[in-house]
Amino acid sequence: MLAPVSMRICASSSPGEVRIAVTTDGIMQDFALWRPDIADGVGDIYRARVSAHVPALGGTFVTLPGLEQAGFLPDSEGLGPLTQGQTVLVTITRSAQGGKGVRLGARNLPPDLPGGAEPQLLRRGPSPLERLARYYPHAPIIIDDAAIAARLPAVFHPRLARVSSAFDSDLRAQADALEDPVVSLPGGMSASITPTPALVAIDMDGGATSMDRRPKQTAQFASNRDALPELLHQLRLRNLSGAIIVDVAGLAIRKRRALSETVEALLKNDPLRPRFLGFTALGLAEIVRPRVHPPLHELFQSTEGRLLRALRGQMQAHRGMPPDGRPVTMGCGHGIMTLLQDHPDWMEDFVRLTGRALQPVMDQDLPANGWRFDHG
Repeated sequence: MLAPVSMRICASSSPGEVRIAVTTDGIMQDFALWRPDIADGVGDIYRARVSAHVPALGGTFVTLPGLEQAGFLPDSEGLGPLTQGQTVLVTITRSAQGGKGVRLGARNLPPDLPGGAEPQLLRRGPSPLERLARYYPHAPIIIDDAAIAARLPAVFHPRLARVSSAFDSDLRAQADALEDPVVSLPGGMSASITPTPALVAIDMDGGATSMDRRPKQTAQFASNRDALPELLHQLRLRNLSGAIIVDVAGLAIRKRRALSETVEALLKNDPLRPRFLGFTALGLAEIVRPRVHPPLHELFQSTEGRLLRALRGQMQAHRGMPPDGRPVTMGCGHGIMTLLQDHPDWMEDFVRLTGRALQPVMDQDLPANGWRFDHG
């Protein structure tokens, strides 16, 4: 994909996390979260052991070394009958998400994998930054932390430029808005996004059509048509996937099908190639977007996500301030204390990015996954 001259890949580092935005003239076109020590595993290649073939499910469960859950390898991957205890070469094609384990594949594996017989991780998949750098091969990569360069393959280093802050205030606001389930749309419209275990429901609300002199249904049709590009772009930015239903605003059911051509044309811009299934009898637009990486709402709402957001806030508060030798004290419930102990890189990142030590202290008055910062 050729990148416009004004296109940039901006990678902003914070403790335990890198937020990556692809922008054109400052407007976000693509977004990803990179958590180096809790990667989603997509693209990882394993030599793994078969645990059970389940004909009723049309596949085989395969135990991946180092992972708690077994992955599922569909029979359609073409490995033929598999027996318990057999070793196979597999790659993760879909991360664990929505309470389900990883999906595996066995096609198009590279021929230069290490030999051997014991189950093991053979090769890591690309990081989110590497994936975006390959998808936008001519875009410069703007970073604000030398540690990002150290984790990126050398082939991308000529494209790197380091600045004091990879996200300006406008881009930071665009990234922060991805955590809000309510999306502002053109024409004063908005959309409420509600993920459920079965599907993602999106409810569009009407804008300021009262001043429009055209007939009401004509105005409503135009408002929905003009809002759809930004709404469907949000599917990509937020990585919403699986079954998605959209209830457009204020338009008679019989007139909604006239939006089908617009929806289909807009979805063609998405590299995952979502499918538009049409409008239901209730007038709901049905879209299926392939599941590959976890959706942003799962990453944001997890305990790890909430903690990393808090650490980013503290980093922003202390970054650039002259160090005074005092650590940033953080009271922790036992669950948060365990999480920080399991991920010592997060505290090392905090020191590197702020010049101040992060000092976690057990606080028995807090719930297991609670924390508070001492600002005294």
